[in-house]
Amino acid sequence: MTKVREVYKCEVCGNIVEVLHAGAGQLICCGQPMKLMVEQTADTSMEKHVPFVEKKEGKVVVRIGENAKHPMEEQHYIEMIEVFTGDGRLFRKYLNPGDEPEAVFDVDNIVLAREYCNVHGLWSKKCKKESR
Repeated sequence: MTKVREVYKCEVCGNIVEVLHAGAGQLICCGQPMKLMVEQTADTSMEKHVPFVEKKEGKVVVRIGENAKHPMEEQHYIEMIEVFTGDGRLFRKYLNPGDEPEAVFDVDNIVLAREYCNVHGLWSKKCKKESR
């Protein structure tokens, strides 16, 4: 059974899907079950993957690598950064090799930031809700 917002990857062709509507079936691609990409939340290596979130001039800036930028090379880069708001909206920015590993979103009240590294998978960080 799938859950909304889960991310799955085909280990044969590399297709990646995000669940929009949960269902009881199994996701299949290239004749095989797709692999659930478990959100990692703690870096254990020198490379930084956990999204770093800061509010700046009424916007949310998400950087991958707080003190040292994540590589953005052809063979190793951040493919996308996304944020989820407290009212259920999703905002996403796709990146390419050579881009800066960051995204600026014109939103507030985000509850989760998430990114996908083409080598190291899916990473997330929960964000505290602000009281109004």
